[in-house]
Amino acid sequence: MAVSTCVALAACACGPEKSEEDTSTAAKPSQSSESARPEEPSATPSSSPRTEKPSAEPTGDQPAPRTKEGAIQRYEQYLHAVGREDINTVCEVAGPAAKQAEDQGFGPCTSTFVVTFQMISPAQKKALRTATVDPQRVAVLAPDKVEIPTAAIRASVTFSESELGSSTLEYLKSNWYITD
Repeated sequence: MAVSTCVALAACACGPEKSEEDTSTAAKPSQSSESARPEEPSATPSSSPRTEKPSAEPTGDQPAPRTKEGAIQRYEQYLHAVGREDINTVCEVAGPAAKQAEDQGFGPCTSTFVVTFQMISPAQKKALRTATVDPQRVAVLAPDKVEIPTAAIRASVTFSESELGSSTLEYLKSNWYITD
């Protein structure tokens, strides 16, 4: 029940309003917790190959792909960030929805979403870190707008609509953002 309450708060934070944020933030890639660690030289190759997909963030001034696949990659980036409790990435991807929630009195994303992190179980967080999206379940509403239902999320833990909710992503400022 606590998770669904928190997700309801996050869902209320989502809306069709477009963010008035500086356009430079859309072109900046987020740093994952892995990239923040100092690199140590290794004399032997890693025993576990990297299986993570490349970031859906554009590099430099390159726009993200304005495709269904680009939207899916961006949403997976968001899901993984939620699982890692990476507030900067979460708030960047959900910027337009978070801005509307803030305008409605919910407070800034960086403080309201931290509450959501506390409502998600450790097993759910772990599942979100590797969650994927089934492209066949994603609805293209317009060339710049897709709907990703909860049923499209593939993870080791099943999420209900009340726990995670469906998301609408729109292509704004050369990238995909959660708007509802």
